[in-house]
Amino acid sequence: MTIDINQREMTSDITPEFARRAQGEEVWCLSWLPEQRLTREQAHAGMELDEILSDPDVVFDDAAHSEAAERAARLGILVEHAVVVLAQRLAERMHHQTLPPCVTDAALPPLPEPMLAGWFSATYAPATTGARSQHLWA
Repeated sequence: MTIDINQREMTSDITPEFARRAQGEEVWCLSWLPEQRLTREQAHAGMELDEILSDPDVVFDDAAHSEAAERAARLGILVEHAVVVLAQRLAERMHHQTLPPCVTDAALPPLPEPMLAGWFSATYAPATTGARSQHLWA
């Protein structure tokens, strides 16, 4: 996996998603999270997250799951959110639908606080884990 980085964008050799920097600013956005304004480090974490989630060889790799969770936390999202968004983008590409552009307008408000800031604290304990099933297992 390789992420190519220049002054204006970040691209991957295994995924079509990218990150772009706003003209004349240090604000970045990910093609798969176009509404969020990010720092360069967050954009890079988002590209790494996309690469991890795009690699079928790490589906059962606990270390990769941990890395994905850490990258998602840097973006202020859950891994599950990233999986859903990236799957939707893939489906849109497969059906040739128009994808939203990356928002890099200088007139946008400042970066919001991450939704999950501090969620790695010692007091954090998720209420549930995994997916919920409609089936009742005996």
